[in-house]
Amino acid sequence: MSLLIPEKISLSSASSSPGRCPFPTAEYPEVEILDAKTREKLCFLDKVEPHATIAEIKNLFTKTHPQWYPARQSLRLDPKGKSLKDEDVLQKLPVGTTATLYFRDLGAQISWVTVFLTEYAGPLFIYLLFYFRVPFIYGHKYDFTSSRHTVVHLACICHSFHYVKRLLETLFVHRFSHGTMPLRNIFKNCTYYWGFAAWMAYYINHPLYTPPTYGAQQVKLALAIFVICQLGNFSIHMALRDLRPAGSKTRKIPYPTKNPFTWLFLLVSCPNYTYEVGSWIGFAIMTQCLPVALFSLVGFTQMTIWAKGKHRSYLKEFRDYPPLRMPIIPFLL
Repeated sequence: MSLLIPEKISLSSASSSPGRCPFPTAEYPEVEILDAKTREKLCFLDKVEPHATIAEIKNLFTKTHPQWYPARQSLRLDPKGKSLKDEDVLQKLPVGTTATLYFRDLGAQISWVTVFLTEYAGPLFIYLLFYFRVPFIYGHKYDFTSSRHTVVHLACICHSFHYVKRLLETLFVHRFSHGTMPLRNIFKNCTYYWGFAAWMAYYINHPLYTPPTYGAQQVKLALAIFVICQLGNFSIHMALRDLRPAGSKTRKIPYPTKNPFTWLFLLVSCPNYTYEVGSWIGFAIMTQCLPVALFSLVGFTQMTIWAKGKHRSYLKEFRDYPPLRMPIIPFLL
């Protein structure tokens, strides 16, 4: 089909027999979809139900352009404006009898679950390769040998626990407001997680690794920080999960529950990030390893950006949002 001759589709005809219309034709708006870059008309939808959602319009658009499945589509009222939400209803949008929507291709998409499972399974597997000292890493004489330092084994347990926890949360806890993300992001995310995992594992499991300066006391303190923050992170994830019913995109203000770990909601908008950063700080203190410290710093920087974005969204959406909360660090940031 040539793009110079846009297709016509009727949403009302999909639910009514041919030639029959439950309401007068004048009550059905028309929708034209233009390319946001070239302004070329790609599709014309005739007799669209006024209560049709953007998701339904995307599905109709896919019928004429199968290469652009709904997850790849971004429909907006202005070529440079924000994307409309799938749940937005046509009759509630500021459009006339002929609605003009602008289309942008988001590129190949992949599910969030697939991305998370891939980027979290990688570090778990990679770290264990260094822990067991498989051949070609540290030299032949060290193949499958074991470290004599207790902290090395403890670090492996903590690192493995962290990523097993993340994998299980992805499968059974998290509820995603968006089903997909651009395929290209999986390569960027995996490079970050897998690369840092290999870097820190190489030094922590190295035959010449030396334990922390202050010995067992430093390790015990760091382990306590790590465990507390892991429990806190999991508690926040459960609280956020209970806040959103399955299959819903409803947003509510998160508040503390009876679980003491959720009381951090009194002071920050994203305590899950606060606890996550705390976990890696504890791991860095435990191992006294520079790559772990750098991983913690980079992670903190990225999570601060995410936390600020979520904090702004909360303030914009909820007028009664608690004024004392900061994005990620109580009273500071």
